Amino acid sequence: MMNKKPITIAIQTAIYSAIAGGALAMSPAAFAADALSAEEAKVVKTATQSQKTPEQKVEETHEKIMVTGSRLRRDSFSVATPLATMDNEAIEDTGLGSLSEILIDELPQISESSSNTNSQSNITATGLSTIDLRNLGSQRTLTLIDGRRVVSNSHSSNAVSLSTIPSGMVQKVEVITGGASAAYGSDAIAGVVNIITQQDKEGFAFKARGGESVEGGAKEFTLDLNYGTEFAEGRGYVYLSSTYDKQYGLTYNDRKRAQIQESHSYDDERMCNTMLTEAEPRDGECMRDISQSDWRSLSDSIPGGVFHEGSGGVGGFWYDGQTLRDDWVEEKYGIDTDQFVMLKVPDEGINTAIKVDFELTDDITFYGQVQHSLNKSFNDKSPESEDESDLVITYDPATGEFDQIDMGRISSSNPYVPAEIAAGGGSTIKWDRNFAEVGNIYTDNERTTIRSWAGLQGTLFDGDWDWDVSVGYGKSTQDQLRGNEIDVFKARYALDAEYAADGVTIQCADEAARAAGCVPMNLFGEGSISAEAANYIRANPTINTEVEQLTFTGYMAGDLFDMPAGPVATAFGFEFRRDSQKVTTGGGGVEGGITFNYVPQYSGEMDVAEVFGEAGIPLLRNVVGAKSLTADVSARFADYSPEGVDLVASYRAGLVWEIVDGYAVRTNWARAQRAPSIDNLMSPPAGDYDSNYSDICLGTTATSTDAGHDKCREEESIANYIALNGEFDVEDNNYSPGVGNPDLFEETADTLTFGVTLAPSFIEGLRIAVDYYDIAIKDALATYSNQDIIDYCYNSELPWDERGGSNSFCNDLKRDEDGGLIEVMQRDYNVDEISTSGFDVAIEYVYDFDDLGRIKFKSDWTHVLDWTKTVQSPGGPATTNYEGYYDNDIYDTQGSASLTWYKEDWRVRWSTKYKGPITVNQGDEKDWLEDMAANDKNCAAGSADCIENPETLAFNEIGSYITHSLSVSYDVELPKDGDLRVFGGVNNIFDNQGDYSLGGRGHFYSGYGSSVGRFVYLGAEFKF
Repeated sequence: MMNKKPITIAIQTAIYSAIAGGALAMSPAAFAADALSAEEAKVVKTATQSQKTPEQKVEETHEKIMVTGSRLRRDSFSVATPLATMDNEAIEDTGLGSLSEILIDELPQISESSSNTNSQSNITATGLSTIDLRNLGSQRTLTLIDGRRVVSNSHSSNAVSLSTIPSGMVQKVEVITGGASAAYGSDAIAGVVNIITQQDKEGFAFKARGGESVEGGAKEFTLDLNYGTEFAEGRGYVYLSSTYDKQYGLTYNDRKRAQIQESHSYDDERMCNTMLTEAEPRDGECMRDISQSDWRSLSDSIPGGVFHEGSGGVGGFWYDGQTLRDDWVEEKYGIDTDQFVMLKVPDEGINTAIKVDFELTDDITFYGQVQHSLNKSFNDKSPESEDESDLVITYDPATGEFDQIDMGRISSSNPYVPAEIAAGGGSTIKWDRNFAEVGNIYTDNERTTIRSWAGLQGTLFDGDWDWDVSVGYGKSTQDQLRGNEIDVFKARYALDAEYAADGVTIQCADEAARAAGCVPMNLFGEGSISAEAANYIRANPTINTEVEQLTFTGYMAGDLFDMPAGPVATAFGFEFRRDSQKVTTGGGGVEGGITFNYVPQYSGEMDVAEVFGEAGIPLLRNVVGAKSLTADVSARFADYSPEGVDLVASYRAGLVWEIVDGYAVRTNWARAQRAPSIDNLMSPPAGDYDSNYSDICLGTTATSTDAGHDKCREEESIANYIALNGEFDVEDNNYSPGVGNPDLFEETADTLTFGVTLAPSFIEGLRIAVDYYDIAIKDALATYSNQDIIDYCYNSELPWDERGGSNSFCNDLKRDEDGGLIEVMQRDYNVDEISTSGFDVAIEYVYDFDDLGRIKFKSDWTHVLDWTKTVQSPGGPATTNYEGYYDNDIYDTQGSASLTWYKEDWRVRWSTKYKGPITVNQGDEKDWLEDMAANDKNCAAGSADCIENPETLAFNEIGSYITHSLSVSYDVELPKDGDLRVFGGVNNIFDNQGDYSLGGRGHFYSGYGSSVGRFVYLGAEFKF
């Protein structure tokens, strides 16, 4: 090991281990001690004691080191904030390759954000691997590497993908939950996840790991190569790490559960759970009267096409291959589109990093690190599915105007139209079809990330003060190809076919389109679209994003003055950060008109200048009732370049009261603020669709009195339609683009934690921590639901006004000339209040059996008391508690526990994960309760509509979920200082795959193993 000076060790610990601690070691002393090796901790202890008088040396028994969320040198009992940690050993024993999956499994405070099991339908998130603290959103969780803010992997948020970090580089992961903005700046409202990389590991190591689900699929393979060494006679240290990881994914065919069809709903007239069936394809049958084999959920988008389809998917022409039939029933002859949905998207990445430390002088050290990540993911999807009225967005770069286009109906005079179909309708043909001839849509993502930083650190004033200055640069790019989409402009021309002058040749009717290469297209029959026509209409749009970050940071830390209880430790510093991003599109993406959500081109930049300071103030030491009492205070002020963002100020005050040895009380209050992102402020309208709303104006007549209809009639287009047709019945297209809002300002959160830590002397090796937390966020960024926007325009206390008028909600609605709702604009507002509270419990027990080895027990539990959101509306605030609902991913209780046995070269670990019972969908539960109340009223009134013994809503309750895993590791010493470690294990030993899911991929809940089931892995690591 290098002969590091004590001050160098302390500074490196601050930088590389900005969150020193560990909730798995449940007392503040144990939290902090875990940040250093035993040798380094001893050196720091010796160094700090050498500066004290003999009396002080006797009184101070705790090492002065750097602790989580701070740059102070102070004793370890000054930790006021609850922490959680996982070291490299625990990470290895999970047998998983994804760091985010490991943290979600092991630490109940962390939940899933984006992953390759839940981003199948997301345009830009495929391939990301991000996490979320306290379910407050990944945008409120700050992910650090070695205590440093690093470039994001997403243009739409500050999210850092954990798949971009070499796993062999990770020494430990440390988590602080609750407001940490005073220490780290904006985005740390929910807390901080700090990935700490290896510091002093020496020698060469090569590790290979492979695993697969026992049921098949979900194969994983990882290679790690690491090397660390000293140089320049011990003054320098270099560490190199490279990781290759491949996850092969899971498909529909890998799981029988995925192949089950379902179309569940609750019938409020029959008061039963229903499923669509072949016999009842419109209204479905009560599930009590049928079996699972009767369930159906099929689509009319078949490769041969459906024409003049009747209501409810019954009646019309269709092609059985090339055979024309006129007995269409969707739930009998349709296609199961779930077969095209990946249960787990394949993912492949190679990550490499190098870090260097070099002692320039006895008091100045240079440090630097460069990380490079290349990640690829390929998501194979269904061929494009279209009908005559599916609208897609177009954009005119010259005028900046958005519009819409659809392929349109086919003329009955089209040469390809069979006589039976032409005779079966009017002048045009209604159609619906799968464009299998064009090929499966696929999303090919390639992400490249570079992160780097370098700096100098040293001491001043005879070693009493530390200083550090550094510069960091990072760049993340995403190159996405969306293959086998359809150019609707071209498809529209191709569907408008006619006979040429020779009366035989079929051609595109538009002369200009013909000159540009138009090929006529035949939709009638499977395989009828020619290769030439498929090539003509095929579009392969691209999205390329760049996110860059440049940072300059500096600070000084030292004891400001002495008090009777000890010195006042302080730190002061500054940080300048420039974030920028750019989104460019190609392959037709600029102009739109492609069967693909419209993504706008834009670029933006934001500068942030910050100053911060903190102090640790010893109030009491070694008096009756207080072995020590220490206060922590810190503050950070940030000036953001956007005009709407005020001076962002964050504060923190904490107190740690160590009553006697092993017993302490700690509390912490923090005010944290989060500034809106570049995307929040500046994004142009980006296309999206939402089927969960309907136009309140549907059904409006000249005299209708339904809610909002009086204001609907004030719309000129709707009034004109009613005058001509009697009733407004123009369906909306569910288009709901998102757009930035330059008027946003910062969120503000207040966090309170209060806890006790216990390390009773009569049970040696036992540590317990219990912490209460309460987080309240004001002015939280949120969007109104599309239904709310419509209702607030037409059915609220606000006066209706035409587009461009005083009612901002009406301004976000756009209608066509017939009154059809063609756009509901989504934008962020500072409108929500979010609050959550609960308890964390952490336990650790270590016991040595001498010749029989030793054991280590760890357990982490989280219990959520409430998780509420208050939404502002024209009618006043409305508060909803989301605790206990899976659709909001907020469990009442979660926990993990492990028992590890160590004996010489053996390490055996048994681990258990627990999730408490939970309700699936809050909205469905509300609707069912209203149905039950209405039925009870009917029964009480003796109505004929009364249903005796109504059914309970099915599939909406999930029972408790427990999984058990086992890992075994054995070390073999090899000649010439070599070492071979072989390891393996079984995750989810009893193959608990969770309850059947209606909405999950393949009918599996992503929070319950995502269809992987029992997973077996083996590996070996060679060191010398």
